[in-house]
Amino acid sequence: MLWSALIFGLLGSFHCVGMCGPIAFMLPVDRSNSTKKIVQTFAYHFGRLFAYGLIGLVFGLVGKGLYLFGIQQQLSIAIGVLMIVIVLIPVQKFNTYNFSKPIYKLISKVKTSLGKALKKKTADTFLTIGFLNGFLPCGLVYMAVIASLTMQNASYSALYMLLFGIGTIPLMTTAIYLGKFLNTAVKRRIQKAIPVFVVIIGLLFIIRGMGLGIPYLSPTPVAEMASSTIDCH
Repeated sequence: MLWSALIFGLLGSFHCVGMCGPIAFMLPVDRSNSTKKIVQTFAYHFGRLFAYGLIGLVFGLVGKGLYLFGIQQQLSIAIGVLMIVIVLIPVQKFNTYNFSKPIYKLISKVKTSLGKALKKKTADTFLTIGFLNGFLPCGLVYMAVIASLTMQNASYSALYMLLFGIGTIPLMTTAIYLGKFLNTAVKRRIQKAIPVFVVIIGLLFIIRGMGLGIPYLSPTPVAEMASSTIDCH
């Protein structure tokens, strides 16, 4: 299911251009020097990837605990159902619940630090901006984080979030170089397509949790495999 992280990233990047686009547009890259611009853009992306990987690692440790308790399959099904339910809930209704409120003060500090970093042009500026950008609230990032909980261990969870971040790089880089390049009509079509793909990925997580014995897609639970091995002997 690691490949679903790339899909989340690619789809999420269209959403990111709308949410985080202003940061990309305002990124103080040296537009007079193409080499510096490339290095600065890379540093920005590296900062974001580092933040996503760190988030994945933290939540992966939680997921590992659930794996040890033997409820990884049930968790995969629950997360798949949650993804589908979130998509089916009207946006207006969903927006009435501010899920970022419990960490509002932390997010406020991140935004303040990000604003200060955008005004600087020191060597570490772009790395800092990218790192802070990775912690800004985003619905699709939340979904990717939830999905990372279903991975077998913390390393895979971190890898899942890294792949999510890699998926956002092409479009975010285009935003840095070209600015506002998507017209309103195209953005609307993309926004309509995102829920469809989220539902598909949600269904895949449900199938994965059912342990149907399908290689890579829905593997047999470890406990059942061990039981079968014992029975054979």
